[in-house]
Amino acid sequence: MPVTTRSVCPYDCPDACGLLVTVDQGEAVAVCGDPEHPITRGFLCPKMAHYERTVHSPRRLTTPLRRTGAKGSGQFEPISWDAALDIISARWRDIIATWGAEAILPYSYAGTMGLIQRNAGHAFFHKLGASRLERTICSPAKDAGWKALMGDSPAMDPAEITESDLIILWGTNAAATSIHAMADAQKARKKGARLYCIDTYRTPTCDAADEALLIRPGSDGALALAMMHVIDKEGLAHIPFITANVQGYEKLVAEVLPNYPPEQVATLCGIPAETIIRLAREYATARAPFIRLGSGLTRYGNGAMTVRTISCLPAVTGAWSKPGGGIFLGTSTGGAFPLTVVTREDFMERETRLISMNQLGAALTELTDPPVQSLFVYHSNPASIAPDQNAVIRGLERDDLFTVVHERFLTDTARYADIVLPATSSLEHSDLYRCYGSYHAQRCQAAIPAVGEAKSNWELFTLLADRMGWHEPFFRQSADELIEQLLTDGNPWRSPAITEELRQGKPALLTPPSPPKKGWLTPSGTIEIFNDREREPLPRLLPTHAEQDGYPLRLQPATTPFALNSSFYEQDDLRDKQKCMTLLMHHNDADTRGLHNGEAVTVENERGKVRFTLEISERAAPGTVVTEGVWWREFMPGDRGVNALTSQRLTDGGRGSTLYDVTVEVRSG
Repeated sequence: MPVTTRSVCPYDCPDACGLLVTVDQGEAVAVCGDPEHPITRGFLCPKMAHYERTVHSPRRLTTPLRRTGAKGSGQFEPISWDAALDIISARWRDIIATWGAEAILPYSYAGTMGLIQRNAGHAFFHKLGASRLERTICSPAKDAGWKALMGDSPAMDPAEITESDLIILWGTNAAATSIHAMADAQKARKKGARLYCIDTYRTPTCDAADEALLIRPGSDGALALAMMHVIDKEGLAHIPFITANVQGYEKLVAEVLPNYPPEQVATLCGIPAETIIRLAREYATARAPFIRLGSGLTRYGNGAMTVRTISCLPAVTGAWSKPGGGIFLGTSTGGAFPLTVVTREDFMERETRLISMNQLGAALTELTDPPVQSLFVYHSNPASIAPDQNAVIRGLERDDLFTVVHERFLTDTARYADIVLPATSSLEHSDLYRCYGSYHAQRCQAAIPAVGEAKSNWELFTLLADRMGWHEPFFRQSADELIEQLLTDGNPWRSPAITEELRQGKPALLTPPSPPKKGWLTPSGTIEIFNDREREPLPRLLPTHAEQDGYPLRLQPATTPFALNSSFYEQDDLRDKQKCMTLLMHHNDADTRGLHNGEAVTVENERGKVRFTLEISERAAPGTVVTEGVWWREFMPGDRGVNALTSQRLTDGGRGSTLYDVTVEVRSG
């Protein structure tokens, strides 16, 4: 008889959806949204609606593999786990003896978001003495910008969006990346709220809004400054709120805002001054304006300052004082679980060098003291998703680089590995998940046995610890025992009742010790528009990197509802819905270059060349070209993906990626 069990979506999405998994004779036969989960409410995105097709894909790796052909060829032979572990441990001992342990580099990120499996390798590599990975590819600039203004103040409850009368979805394609937030925005809209979408091209979210503003990439901060210019000039600032809660507004008005009149900013943003003025008035006079800020706008050289500047808007208008008003960037629930019991920084004899995951290409090709001699990749695919793909692949092609990849599929990275190890899916291991789009958390256990000889991250690192001759009890625990340690800690985020719900596998609501919107956790106790601890004490417009690059078109790598970075390309039906690796271009730009719809084009800059199929579309704004998804090489029209064009440069704060800060040229062929 089929049985149904609870699980959680493991992917890098704000919602950490609750799943109901139907299992028959050890196989997952159906997956649907948990109707009792307060965020999921019974519906899933297209990617997870048939997650069983990923779990039981014929492409799944089921046994360890050893490379037999050239790196990148994808030629392997099956070997046993014992043989694979022997090869890895022997090579690492040789590398450590010759170069030292810092010549070994782990590479992982958010292929799974569970607290145990995502962080399973940290303790191992800390004890090994390996180089540490600075895991900042997604949105650390967002955190840096928020912290500069709001300190440690907790995020508001995102569910307040339904109480708002004016909503701005800013730099977020919620229809693809936050479908439950999109549903809540539409709920508010049906109650009379006006919905704006601000983005760099016309996404499906734009289609669902009352009005979409398409602005030039990297100009979001300028738009926010112009809005505040109007708000100040027309006497729309909420002075009582500012007087009681805000530090530095007078300095902003005197020293910054005069430089950003709408007429001047209109040229920077590419939208009319009249539109900026109208948006500012509507925002400032709304009863409870709500901004939901995405991560895409942070992936520029000015990303942290952009977030800091936009986040000033609810302070200037007093939106924070109103139910439904404020700004939501994401929740931070790190205090809810004592993660150090998993990561074990105390295993390090000393702090080893830190290498940015955004600069993997440079690390593999330029570091010399010591050079990286071994790369260990788990739940990530850097050959596809890391910036400056050509530099990364040059590193992966090195004959002297010993690469191990723990994966479910033969990804582009796995094709360069010396040893490939089969990994479990989230239905095959235990874990504990927390959201970053709400304050919910949930525990889950394996719903099915491991497929083939697949092993979880945690199992793998316990086996490697044993092969390295380590006898610490820590590495002899099960994942469930580690989860129990995370749950037994007395914690102000979790009442005993909440902890018990987690133990039972139910979705549970964590409670921030400092209630949101009830005070500001900054050194001054106020919202710090002026912050003299920052290199830039006041918000202002900073340039992007690409403004100095000299190519005429801004490239926007974007999301799609049918993939998540390079995940889900194993599902034929989802891949077919994307049709092909497409470049969206406005007809003005196509006409200038003599390009035609459906033809093969090459996009290029100083870092690389990538082939696409051209789609002439009004969804792209003039001067901006767009591509959605991060395709696997076997499905590309050429041999390189979009990240052959992106840069290893970092953001102004948080040392994040600048994946959207790209200029290119496009030609036929």
